[in-house]
Amino acid sequence: MLVTPGSATLSDLLGTSAWFPALDAAAQQRVLDDLREVHVPQGAGLCHRGEAPVHWYGAIEGLLKWSVTSDDGRSVTLGGLSAGSWFGEGTLLRGVPRTADIIALRPSRVALLPLETFEWLHATQRSFDHFLLRQINERLHWFLGNFTAHHLLDTDSQVTRALAGLFHPWLHPGSDPHLQVSQEEIANLSGVSRQRCNAALKRLEAQGILQIQYGGITVTDLQTLRARVE
Repeated sequence: MLVTPGSATLSDLLGTSAWFPALDAAAQQRVLDDLREVHVPQGAGLCHRGEAPVHWYGAIEGLLKWSVTSDDGRSVTLGGLSAGSWFGEGTLLRGVPRTADIIALRPSRVALLPLETFEWLHATQRSFDHFLLRQINERLHWFLGNFTAHHLLDTDSQVTRALAGLFHPWLHPGSDPHLQVSQEEIANLSGVSRQRCNAALKRLEAQGILQIQYGGITVTDLQTLRARVE
């Protein structure tokens, strides 16, 4: 189900999530009772490295990046988090301080599920455990691909992979073919300069895979985009 910008709700997020419909009625009600929403301004952090984890997160709307910044100011982006994404389960399961920052690339709305509710679902709902196992496996597979891309592949492939990541059918199931994302944001997610990213996007446009528009990018051939990174 796709929703127009500004209209997405917590119910929309839960309805399109793989884990929520599989819960029993009592568990669904507890999630509905405990879940709340937070607005994250552009450039602000949802959570930061070193903080104790207290929530599991779901992106209702907007775009965030998952990144690590060194003490000397150097930064590496691990990936983007678009509408429909649920994230943060690894840190909750490990029970250690966060090792990365989650920063909003644009004004974003995020669902917060308390740690206590997450742990209760993990302990009582077998379907939720199945979801977490699949989620972690999919994320690990994607990170391995990113590692390969940044060491072996060219700029076009890195940009293509960053775009395709926002349409991952399991990790980001709520993405619309039209991404309200700037070329600067794509460059940030790709880990390349804005100039190199712009050139790569123009080549992808010339190949009929996407259209560059004012205020966003529309993917016109998602099948080919995904095939390029498989």
